[in-house]
Amino acid sequence: MAVPLLDVVAQNRALESELQDAFKRVLRSGHYILGEEVQLFEKEMAKRCGVAHGIGTSSGTDALLLALLSLGIGPGDEVLCPSFTFFATAGSIARAGATPVFVDSHADTFNLNLEAAGDIVTAKTKAIIPVHLFGQAADMDAVSALAEEHGLKIIEDAAQAQGARCGDKPVGGLGDFGALSFYPTKNLGALGDAGMLVTDDGELAERARVLRNHGAKASYQHEAIGGNFRLDELQAALLRVKLPKLGEWIALRTANAALYQGILASTPGIILPKATANHTWHQFTIRMANRERRDGLASHLSEAGIGHGIYYPKALHQQPCFAHLPLAKCPVAEQLAAEVISLPVYPEMTEEQVSEVAEKIRTFDA
Repeated sequence: MAVPLLDVVAQNRALESELQDAFKRVLRSGHYILGEEVQLFEKEMAKRCGVAHGIGTSSGTDALLLALLSLGIGPGDEVLCPSFTFFATAGSIARAGATPVFVDSHADTFNLNLEAAGDIVTAKTKAIIPVHLFGQAADMDAVSALAEEHGLKIIEDAAQAQGARCGDKPVGGLGDFGALSFYPTKNLGALGDAGMLVTDDGELAERARVLRNHGAKASYQHEAIGGNFRLDELQAALLRVKLPKLGEWIALRTANAALYQGILASTPGIILPKATANHTWHQFTIRMANRERRDGLASHLSEAGIGHGIYYPKALHQQPCFAHLPLAKCPVAEQLAAEVISLPVYPEMTEEQVSEVAEKIRTFDA
């Protein structure tokens, strides 16, 4: 049985009538930029994140960049971020003119190692960007303690973690800013690019709103040099249709992850992801013993028609565009890049499909 890595069509097809109604509503409104749909979606997402303000953006990447610009971070500043994550985290720091300082990860959670972060803070360090990778919340208590000790700003990269919690608090609202992504493959996905910043700070929210619209408070009155980081009205309307389903979809992902855990628990040669109560399973990522075994499993799954992904095959400190920076010491990040492989876990999967994927892994013999 072939099983895709994900199936966004199945999810959207189930809501086709409601999505079409949302499209018609926007079409007939005549308000296509920063209209009522954006305003309502901003309020709905802010409430879910436990904060007062949402600022819709053109993508999760632009949300990160906008957060940095709104905090006044730029040339001469350093920002701590994990080396084992998607490129946008460090790329946004560089685009703001600051320097990404790469931090190693924990092997069991894939998230930022705060002890390692504390060892590389300098007088130039102005902020830290913890990433809630694969849907699992980073240790925000430790992040907050480090930030308070050194006077750092906190930007949560919650692009993969809508609906996740740290203790009893939603991610995204635990720092100065939280950056969300609604890329189509995310747990809450748009039908195109979309993102959002959330914050409880009214002054920061206002600055971000100005900067996302070319730095203009009023037409042709530019208070600062910003950019075009606006969330599209149509994407906001479509996301508002899908938002009430998010909890249900996370529950289905969690059930699929639990089924994997049960079937694969005694399988030799693999390390299962650490399951916490608040994991939202954007990815179900296992580890193999080494790169050769991982790549062998990838080939085995491909031959069986089983979708899979390798997130991420190279740590960020090893990327060519950062070769000019001092070489970071991130051995765990390098190890993870050589060992990880992600399995299908999308909510529309059947138990039969999950079992099929798991059995193909159990029978792998490189």
